[in-house]
Amino acid sequence: MKILLAPDSFKGSLSSKEVCNALEEGIKKVINAEIIPVPIADGGEGTVEALVMSAGGEIIDAYVTGPLGEKVKAFYGILNDGTAVIEMAASSGLYLIPEHMRNPLKTTTYGVGELIKLALERGCRKFIIGIGGSATNDGGAGMAQALGVRFLDINGNEISYGGGELNKIEKIDLSNIDKRIYDSEFIVASDVDNPLCGERGASAVYGPQKGATPEMVKILDENLKHFAQIVTKTTGKDYSNIPGAGAAGGLGFGLMAFLNAKLKPGIEIVMEIAKLEEKIKDCDLVVTGEGDTDFQTVFGKAPAGIAKLAKKYGKPVIILSGGLGKNYKKLYDIGVTAFFSIVNKPMSIEEAMRSAYSLIVDRMEDIMRTILVYPQD
Repeated sequence: MKILLAPDSFKGSLSSKEVCNALEEGIKKVINAEIIPVPIADGGEGTVEALVMSAGGEIIDAYVTGPLGEKVKAFYGILNDGTAVIEMAASSGLYLIPEHMRNPLKTTTYGVGELIKLALERGCRKFIIGIGGSATNDGGAGMAQALGVRFLDINGNEISYGGGELNKIEKIDLSNIDKRIYDSEFIVASDVDNPLCGERGASAVYGPQKGATPEMVKILDENLKHFAQIVTKTTGKDYSNIPGAGAAGGLGFGLMAFLNAKLKPGIEIVMEIAKLEEKIKDCDLVVTGEGDTDFQTVFGKAPAGIAKLAKKYGKPVIILSGGLGKNYKKLYDIGVTAFFSIVNKPMSIEEAMRSAYSLIVDRMEDIMRTILVYPQD
């Protein structure tokens, strides 16, 4: 058998590469199959590692400005063809801030701009930027500041960091923006379609998970509206209602407005670079998975993209996930053959996360023994 392993990460527990390793270990307890590991990501954590592993390249460490203005150790990737791959979470991610310190009035995307600048200095002119897992709600203002954009208040002074500062902007000065971005292509990997503002906007939908109180959500939303108006006045274009503008606290908006970026579902980008279609055509079985699978998986998450592509070629697809949630069986319609949870007895989420690797190994072994009951062509 030739088995393609294409899982997403089990967030907070295992990277997609580690999940591949566990799946392979379970399979090889039963059969000496040909294994094709392709770690998958959809724009969030693990995107750099997944793309570098799939397409070849290197991961480069860098110290940049963190979400609260401190220095953090981050990283970015450069693929063999010179494409830079950046995860905004590496410099501005929610996981970098202890829960009691989360405050989207203050958090900044400045580090994202610094990573872009470092890649520009290495000669990169094509960028893939994954924007999942953000701690920010600044509309991408910090990212733009790091690339030379100046946001000035009524007295001509530059504003500070965070979504709480955006209402002070009276003028945007683009004269010092890094001109190399005009010779560059920016593709943004995102799996959300929220507009910048309003009930479905960045602040209302994602602000609370970043530490925003109801009062802060109102302030942040009004500030983003003001920011969008000034941007429109400066650029002549309104990006605020484009699907995905609200991704990552409005970083999607900022990347479109200042870098002329194009937004695209993250799983489509990863599948294209990893040449996943060719690999699926040539395999006998596809195994994918994620930390938790439910009806929302169908909306642009990695296992759904894998299943749709496999269905095109009539390949069976197994989803092995940490948990199976509400209405997960809806995914049968898009090409999934069978679902399994790694949990083998009553246990807490914390225990399942701690034991995820061994649980994946054991369950994958069970699945393969079941498959081998039936004669193979």
